[in-house]
Amino acid sequence: MNAKYLFVAAIALLPLSGIAQAAGDPKVKSMMAHSDCFTCHSVDHQVIGPAYKDVAKRYHGTKASPAIIATLAGKIIKGGNGNWNKETGGAPMTAHPKMSKAEAEDMAKWILAQ
Repeated sequence: MNAKYLFVAAIALLPLSGIAQAAGDPKVKSMMAHSDCFTCHSVDHQVIGPAYKDVAKRYHGTKASPAIIATLAGKIIKGGNGNWNKETGGAPMTAHPKMSKAEAEDMAKWILAQ
């Protein structure tokens, strides 16, 4: 294959690499485990909030845009209500105001990689 095409393909995949790396990042999973995330969420089934796989599916998983990552990070920090009412019966998402934007974005990427 021509080196030019390999270079173009590599550049095209760069935005996805952060999400793909997040999938197996034990630091992010540990950070989530030490927060209250897994009290209301599970990777593969609904607890109180939606399953992370369902969140990833709704927000295009590893193809999610930086804007979606920022939106989800904002919801992690500020909390939320209304986007999953059908699934959760209206249970609100708890706010995490002490969490940094970078931490919340890492968590959003991890969730989207599920």
